[in-house]
Amino acid sequence: MSATAAHPAPIAASRGAPRWVWASLAALYLLLFPYHPKLRSPNELCRLWQTISLVDHGTLVINEVLRERGYVGDLSVKDGKYYPSKAPLLSFAATPLYAALRAVARPGPVPEVPLVFFSRLFLTVLPTLWMLWLVRRYLREHLSPLVSDALTVTYGLGSLAFSYSLLFMSHQTVAVLLFAGFYALWRCARGDWRERGYVLAGVCAGATVAAEYTGALGVLGLVLYGVLTVLLQEAPARERWKGLGRAAGLATLGALPFVVALMLYHQAAFGHPLTSGYKHLNDAGYQPWHLGGFLGIRTPDPRAFTLSLVSPLRGLFTLAPFLLLAIPGVSRLTFRRGASAEARATAWMTAALVAGYLYFTSSFSYDSWGWTTGPRHLTGLVPFLLLPAGLWLARLRAAPRPVALGLAAMLCGAAILTTGLATFVNYIPDDVSNVLGGLTLPLLSDGYFPPSVLSFLGLPQPAAGVVLLAVLVAVTCWVFLSLATPPGRRAPGVGAWGAAVATLLVLATLHHASTEHDTADQNATRFLESVWLAPPQSRVSFWPLPGR
Repeated sequence: MSATAAHPAPIAASRGAPRWVWASLAALYLLLFPYHPKLRSPNELCRLWQTISLVDHGTLVINEVLRERGYVGDLSVKDGKYYPSKAPLLSFAATPLYAALRAVARPGPVPEVPLVFFSRLFLTVLPTLWMLWLVRRYLREHLSPLVSDALTVTYGLGSLAFSYSLLFMSHQTVAVLLFAGFYALWRCARGDWRERGYVLAGVCAGATVAAEYTGALGVLGLVLYGVLTVLLQEAPARERWKGLGRAAGLATLGALPFVVALMLYHQAAFGHPLTSGYKHLNDAGYQPWHLGGFLGIRTPDPRAFTLSLVSPLRGLFTLAPFLLLAIPGVSRLTFRRGASAEARATAWMTAALVAGYLYFTSSFSYDSWGWTTGPRHLTGLVPFLLLPAGLWLARLRAAPRPVALGLAAMLCGAAILTTGLATFVNYIPDDVSNVLGGLTLPLLSDGYFPPSVLSFLGLPQPAAGVVLLAVLVAVTCWVFLSLATPPGRRAPGVGAWGAAVATLLVLATLHHASTEHDTADQNATRFLESVWLAPPQSRVSFWPLPGR
């Protein structure tokens, strides 16, 4: 392979995001805490109950913790012993953190709010902020600094990454691990890292499956990418196959400890190394969702496909319309011969991941998503849509096409506002008509802003929430203005402004038209207000004193 193919020419220099944008993004991640103990968030607490059991009782079984702290959902039961139904990585990863909190709390128990807060902070929030740095570095090898930074910020605040970083769930963990594994493979393919980088890719792949079983879909995409980056090289066949063997061996070496540990966990909890908790769900009503096919993945259903993408409640494009740019952007990827092996491998991996995840979301019960923001099992796919979306943005800016550029820039800004506001709530009931008009905006208009570190420091609601909302709006404005302004200009043109306003009006009209304002919407709003951790004019205690 030529040096030119292995290392693409650097993108022409331009100014990226100012420091205040990155500080604002980090502040929103670090300060927001959408959590309400009265909801008994099952996906989060079932994992933390096992963490507590591992430290306090030295067992995987959570029966004793259920008696001590109360019942939660998302459980599996075998022979009268209860376990989380989820893959175990996060439960184990939180044990050092809980042990440290336990030492601070003695002789009393660790309160639930700080336990959830610090578990999110160290295991979902900070890893995502690190991932955003990787995303930015990767995009800057293909796009201008401005487009790279704007797209990274849009991903960070306008996609499922934001929602699931602020929840102690495995979906964004999978996205972080998959992209980190891809990044390692990419650096190895470019010759930037030695072959030992494949060990890191294997570690990420093994950890992905240990964090979430369906993460195996993303791992298959990484395997395809890794294989193609070697086999598509311009080298003798014998050399390519030897290189593939070494890469596969090193990656297997990295993945093996996680795979073996997962099988040992299954053996200890459910009696067989290949039997997961989904075969022993405590709630019989959930069992049919996971039977048949692979973990419940069957034949495609048009309803599940449509609702996962464009449902006014949790459609992928409804919450993150900027991802629509990835559809034409795929055509900017290189599938043909003549390009570098890495570029072609990226194209085929992206196509395979899109096909695999779309098949999955179309073939799994849509009704099983639960009280979530967006189609949560597509979280691992989203970072791999950024490059095609960015390539299309770059094409629009290079033309320049002011009308199309204004539309595209507004899609990015609208994604940050829509997903950002939905993440302020982050527990979206299934029967709400529209994520914004049916729940989020009514809550905010009543003064129910998300709990945050500002609340814990004594700033009452809604003032604490308004500060964070202002930060979100400021970042949205920077992303829109930066992307809508053509290179060499100081501001968007008339055509860009007109297209942006028209796009905003269309999106707002769609949200308004799909909002029912019916009994289900009103009941959902009233219920969340009744369990809200930081209601208006309230002060929230982060670490309640014993007896309070």
